[in-house]
Parts: sequence; C-alpha cells; structure tokens
Amino acid sequence: MPAYVAVSIEVHDPERYAEYIGRAPATVANHGGRYLVRAGRSELLEGDWDLKRFVVLEFPTYGAAKGWYESEDYAPVMAIRHATATSRMVLYEGADVRA
Repeated sequence: MPAYVAVSIEVHDPERYAEYIGRAPATVANHGGRYLVRAGRSELLEGDWDLKRFVVLEFPTYGAAKGWYESEDYAPVMAIRHATATSRMVLYEGADVRA
C-alpha cells in the first residue's frame, strides 16, 4: 500500500532553500518516492490555513517513506530545510485512488 508525505513549508531564506530544492528530489527518488505536488498555485477553499508552500510525496510503502526520512542521504538535506524554513510534515498510509 502506498504512503504519502505531506509538507507545509514557510521559507525564511529563499537563497539557501534553493539548495534544498536542488538536492531533495534525488533523495526522494533513491527511496522509490516521487513528487505528486510541489508548490504551485493554491487557494484556500475552506477553513483556516495559512499555507505558504505545499508538497506531497508518494512512496511505494510506509517503510520506504520512513526509510527516506530517516536516511543518511536525506539527513544533510533535511538540515538545510530546518535552517531555512519552518515546516510541518505528516506521513500517512493510504490506498492509491488511481487504481
């Protein structure tokens, strides 16, 4: 069953964050993941959510997603994100609705 990582990000240092954008995709791919949503236009339809940047990743399994997040290859890239942005991240398991 696939797993998804959803991330809400508020970037504080765009110049340094650009390095994260350049390095993160390889770490995601190394763990079998792919981007489903990566920023783009957004519009609040309901509720109260101060959304700055939104990303959704898909991994083949929950374990693959956890493996990416806890991996040695992502650790230095994550440090860049932590230094340049405030983020909220959630991992959840769910069915692939495209099937």
